[in-house]
Amino acid sequence: MNISILLAAATALATTAGGFLAIRSRDRLHLVLGLSAGLLLGLVGFDLLPEIFELNTNTFGNVPVVSLALVGGFLLLHFSEQILGSHEPAESDYGHEHSHATNIAGTMGAIAMGGHVFLDGVALALAFQVSNALGFAVFVAVLSHAFSDGLNTVSLLIKSGHWTKRATYLLGLDAIMRISGATLGTYITISDPWLGAYLAAFAGFLIYLATSHILPEAHSRHPSKLTMLATVTGVLTMWLIVGNIGIK
Repeated sequence: MNISILLAAATALATTAGGFLAIRSRDRLHLVLGLSAGLLLGLVGFDLLPEIFELNTNTFGNVPVVSLALVGGFLLLHFSEQILGSHEPAESDYGHEHSHATNIAGTMGAIAMGGHVFLDGVALALAFQVSNALGFAVFVAVLSHAFSDGLNTVSLLIKSGHWTKRATYLLGLDAIMRISGATLGTYITISDPWLGAYLAAFAGFLIYLATSHILPEAHSRHPSKLTMLATVTGVLTMWLIVGNIGIK
């Protein structure tokens, strides 16, 4: 089996782990989320950005195409979450009234997560087409994102009053979408400029998730120096990873 598919399956396990931890323990989750955000930001700054600007040097309107793709990826995920209501801070107190509308929003939000984790899987496989170094760096970031997704999927369903078998089904959907995305990415071949544009959009996703999704949750109930330290640790960890494996 292709390595990217195996690693996608590993990230699916991380999603499940995040889901179970959302139920059993929240006391230290803010530190894990802070670390995850740092890993995502480190991947974008130290690995993805240098690579995508090499893969695609085209411009449009006197602006690099990959820059447009990055901003477009950020806005696409932002707009989709606003329209579908697919994100609410895991520890916020909003939305505890279990109305029919809230139930639908919670379930739709969890399903929407399945859509963007499919793109995680595709990005993982495409990154390995560039190099093993970039592939493993993306894997580390996707792994941290997977944990956060598991936490949020379960939290959304708890708030909507639909935790039981539905949560298990949606965590399963999350896993299937990751592996399916990696499978698709393994069997398609695209030119370097298009690959650079896709990875740029993926970088936009990661920036949005880190700054508008994960960090607000990390600080929603625990605004502490330890959380900030965890974020810095994540950035430095990715720096060490990228510095040691290099970009081949």
